[in-house]
Amino acid sequence: MPHLGSTVYLRALAAAALSSRPAATPRRTAPAERVVIVSASIGAGHDGAAHELHRRLRAAGVTVDRYDLLDLLPARIGRTVRDGYHRMLVRAPWVYQRIYSSTERAGGGGPLARALLRTAEDRMLRALPADTGAVVSTYPGASRVLGRLRLAGRLDVPVFTYLTDFSVHPLWVADGVDVHLAAHAVPAAQARALGAGDVRVGGPVVDPRFRPAQDAERSAARARFGLPATAPLALLVAGSWGVGPVRQVALELQGCGAAVPVVVCGRNEALARQLREDGIEHAYGWVDDMPGLMHAADVLVQNAGGLTSLEAFTAGLPVASYRCIPGHGPANAAALDEAGVAAWIQDAAELKNVLCDLIDGPDNPAKTLQAEQEHRHHAVVEQVIADSKASALAHLPSGHFHANAAWLTLWAMTYNLLRATGTLASAFHAKATTATLRTHLVQVSARIARSARRITLHLPHNWPLQEAWTRLFDAVHDPPALAPA
Repeated sequence: MPHLGSTVYLRALAAAALSSRPAATPRRTAPAERVVIVSASIGAGHDGAAHELHRRLRAAGVTVDRYDLLDLLPARIGRTVRDGYHRMLVRAPWVYQRIYSSTERAGGGGPLARALLRTAEDRMLRALPADTGAVVSTYPGASRVLGRLRLAGRLDVPVFTYLTDFSVHPLWVADGVDVHLAAHAVPAAQARALGAGDVRVGGPVVDPRFRPAQDAERSAARARFGLPATAPLALLVAGSWGVGPVRQVALELQGCGAAVPVVVCGRNEALARQLREDGIEHAYGWVDDMPGLMHAADVLVQNAGGLTSLEAFTAGLPVASYRCIPGHGPANAAALDEAGVAAWIQDAAELKNVLCDLIDGPDNPAKTLQAEQEHRHHAVVEQVIADSKASALAHLPSGHFHANAAWLTLWAMTYNLLRATGTLASAFHAKATTATLRTHLVQVSARIARSARRITLHLPHNWPLQEAWTRLFDAVHDPPALAPA
């Protein structure tokens, strides 16, 4: 199956979603050539995922437009929301924890949040180009707006939500969204438990510069940042705003002696200056070369569990969650710990031992990379199961043993035949879902004519899938052998 965020993946999902919703009249049956991405400039994680999706789709020749949900709210309300959220995290984090917990128990936002998001619906529709083929949201508020438009029949193209967090809050799962995209089986399971119908699992959507570094790259990165050549380094990150007990954690890292702290404070330059005054030599504000800094480090210590954690996994860097910010911080830490991809340090007395284990023990970068590859394999299995539930496996269990056995046998046969069919047709169809293969290659409107003992198959005129279907037909129907001389 294709990786998350690939053009093939989005095109296949778009085609499948368009063909499976009879309630709305689709604009097209061919894969989307224009994709709109809606994010929100609240922190950097949502925008970071949107930026990488944008880059991948543009590189594959797809036209992409990006919008910020906060800009679609009237009367500069978006800036007020962003500034208020920032002040709450800095000055009253306990308030954010209470809001997060209450909305989690309630299964979503309250009447005020719903009323606020309704004000963006008309602006959202006006912003979408007429030839939009699919919309991807990387922010829960945007998913809510788009989902309502889909349910009301005002938006007739498929909507996808990319879950940027490892833990799924109920706000992420919006009615009306066609497909939820998850980076791992754990958030995928949480999304399904919250009522998401179609959930697809793939790899993290991160910049390709985040990759395991060779020894020479590691040494060069340390020299470039002026870091110690041989000492173990603990990279401490606190998001783009530099929020949370960063100063306390930096001093604890320095005091425990497990590693030299290297702190990234984002746009909080005041915090970086304070840390340098405290004796934390390697304290930075905003860093553009985060891949290089991860190449130089031995372990990542984070407090939110967002995009930076996914980047570290891809770079083969061990991750530890410690003194997390309220709300999504502990929730993401618990999900990462459940998935077995990050340690969650909940006791300060364990800080040194856990860091030493991550740096020198079995969970070194090579082990982390191996685990990431295994999780990708699990994601493929999860994808196959989800794909199969949309076909013959939907009939299981039937309550009759022999019927279950028959359906299982039929599923195995049809699944393997369709996968072979897609491989013979084109590279796109080799990675497409079962629903897309049925729509593109099986359920074809054609007419059979017989004349002069010849059978002619008339296919649709100017059919965009003609080349793929003809390649498949030629592969399974060889021309007749020449008669012996």
